[in-house]
Amino acid sequence: MLYRWMADLVLVAHLAFVAFVALGGLLVWRWRRLAWIHVPVALWGAAIAVIGFTCPLTPLENRLQRLGGRAGYQGGFIEHYVTAVLYPAGLTREAQLVLGAAVLALNLLVYWRVIAMSRRGRGRAARGAHV
Repeated sequence: MLYRWMADLVLVAHLAFVAFVALGGLLVWRWRRLAWIHVPVALWGAAIAVIGFTCPLTPLENRLQRLGGRAGYQGGFIEHYVTAVLYPAGLTREAQLVLGAAVLALNLLVYWRVIAMSRRGRGRAARGAHV
């Protein structure tokens, strides 16, 4: 029972990781210091998608599933939990590259906007100090 619970906890953490990779830049828009966490996490997540290696949370979840008496699954987390919804026929390498590029593009856009807003704010503060 404990292993099943731990496997479910890893699943939730894994899902939160994927969501933070994809959408964490939007949180940075509000809380700028979160960028110190989000940038490396987003790069790691994009590398998993682009290079195609397995996230370490996937084998951990599978092991805990098996120890808890459940069947594990083949492939990665995205293929098992997300692909069935987004790509019922299966995730191709090309689609995986597109997803990785989309995550990078979204986050680059958000960070470009955050940096532009920060520069404008500093420029206004500097002009106000000289008045």
